[in-house]
Amino acid sequence: MIHRQNNSISAKSTLLAFVLLATSAWGQMNNGVMSPPANTRPPRLENVGIEQHLDAQVPPDLIFRDDAGKTVKLGDYFGRKPLILNLVYYNCTMLCGEALAGLSSAMRLVKFDVGNEFDVITVSFDPRETPEMAAAKKKDYVGRYGRANAAAGWHFLTGQPDSINALTKVVGFQYQYDAKSNQYAHATAIMVLTPQGRISRYFYGVDFPPKDLRMGLVEASQGKIGNAVDAVLLYCYHYDPETGKYGAMVANILRLAAAVTILIMGIFLFILWRLDLSVPRRTLPSGARTR
Repeated sequence: MIHRQNNSISAKSTLLAFVLLATSAWGQMNNGVMSPPANTRPPRLENVGIEQHLDAQVPPDLIFRDDAGKTVKLGDYFGRKPLILNLVYYNCTMLCGEALAGLSSAMRLVKFDVGNEFDVITVSFDPRETPEMAAAKKKDYVGRYGRANAAAGWHFLTGQPDSINALTKVVGFQYQYDAKSNQYAHATAIMVLTPQGRISRYFYGVDFPPKDLRMGLVEASQGKIGNAVDAVLLYCYHYDPETGKYGAMVANILRLAAAVTILIMGIFLFILWRLDLSVPRRTLPSGARTR
């Protein structure tokens, strides 16, 4: 009897192990292809990604050509206002157009104006591309953005391999050319720079929350743009480098709520004290007694 029970338990254990193994294998399958481990990049994507280099200095002496064909240095755009830097290539048939459209849409929802409170630098990392191609992209996306003076503040650049490689290395932008498809494999992100050209924030993807974008620009400007509400939001929210987003700082929110509560109570008590002083005192006649 005991022997049968042991066999039954052994069979059940074997079956359970098989089910768990099959479930694990199925979970790693994607359209019939086993997915790689989490720490391994798929073939042809080994050198693709973005490494955050916060506070790194973007070299001001790197030479590019703008959308009018003029030779410029990145430092020509430094020193005045915070900047958004994004790396694309103009012949991209997939992510780059989505990233530029997402950036344009997010900027439309931010009250700051390109060309006034901040500038944008869009750089092609494909050295084969030309200023004419940059000009065509500029016309398209500045038109989508649709605000006055944007053309003076949104710069579309092309460059030679040395400048492109130096820039992508500094900002941690890793990409890989696929000769078979004649396309580049790359990730997408925008970088917010301080007016001096130091990397302040990274925002990933092709959709950029306007709140995060606004706070990133205010933070990069060291409070030179924005208002009191922005200052409060920056106190209550903290940038998370791992997610590239701003998250609530519960401790700071509680401190702020406590301070506001104390302030309101103080104002209320002050009003009551002033009202008490304004009420005339009744004086009793000489010799009168109170009951």
